[in-house]
Amino acid sequence: MKTSRRRCLRLAAITAALPAVSRFAWANTYPTRPVRLIVGSSGGTADFLARLMGQWLSGRLGQPLIVENRPGASSNIAAEAVVRAAPDGYTLLLVSPGMAMNASLYDKVNFVFLRDIVPVAGLIRAPNVMEVHPSIPAKTVPEFIAYAKANPGKINYASNGAGSLLHLGGELFKMMAGIDIVHVPYRGTAPALTDLLGGQVQMMCDNISTSIEHIRSGNLRALAVTTTTRSELLPELPTVGDFLPGFEQSAFFGIGAPRRTPAEIVDRLNKEINAGLADPKIKARLADVAGPVLPGSPADFGKLIKQETEKWGKVIRMLGIAPA
Repeated sequence: MKTSRRRCLRLAAITAALPAVSRFAWANTYPTRPVRLIVGSSGGTADFLARLMGQWLSGRLGQPLIVENRPGASSNIAAEAVVRAAPDGYTLLLVSPGMAMNASLYDKVNFVFLRDIVPVAGLIRAPNVMEVHPSIPAKTVPEFIAYAKANPGKINYASNGAGSLLHLGGELFKMMAGIDIVHVPYRGTAPALTDLLGGQVQMMCDNISTSIEHIRSGNLRALAVTTTTRSELLPELPTVGDFLPGFEQSAFFGIGAPRRTPAEIVDRLNKEINAGLADPKIKARLADVAGPVLPGSPADFGKLIKQETEKWGKVIRMLGIAPA
């Protein structure tokens, strides 16, 4: 009787351990087939990051990482595709700043981003630069604010679309500075920058890497960076927050996966992505083209997404901003 009882207890212990052993083995052999990385745009920083990290992960994981572009609906189409995918690590999402803002911009979406996408790893935190056309006499943020107050409604600022990070940042600046400037939305950053260079619009907060050559050539004048600290690319520039305490606007990018993706797979991906961010060649490439790297744990990246969602949600609700 005692032997039988001991055997039953042993079997129960083995059975209880099986799921953990199974998960460990699964994570150890993952991946056994190609992995998809869904991107909510057809170009730009998000696509660049997806392809650069895709090459790195393909080599580290031993399987192809296929970048799949699904633009539309401010990245909601891409996000929903990943939300609906099997939580097995074979469908990933390139997380971009718009995904944090869409929760407050759109009333009718079939998912809750913070609930349905599990954070895997951050990639970069891209600084923006507040820049003006040379026809604007201001050389500092206070001078720009004074000029705008003396010319209400006469300064146009560009963004890459209604409800975008550049739009929300512009409206936050406008509110905090107490000025009247006019938003002009474009279908993307490239046409907005073209019109800024041509003087059709007078101000824009653009990614530093996109505008830096125009700034160095004198075709645009940089006033400040929009992050909380100065940028290594333009170290002489102050931050907007130096003059408007609390102002911050920067783009973040990272990788997410469907909810319930096994933690062992999330951790494996996080480890390999962080190894890529530490690689000198990739780090230098990112610094030149996109921005400083954003290493850390899945929890670190999740905390950032939550903070950005709450921050811009308040701005959207306060100002009644709606998507185009």
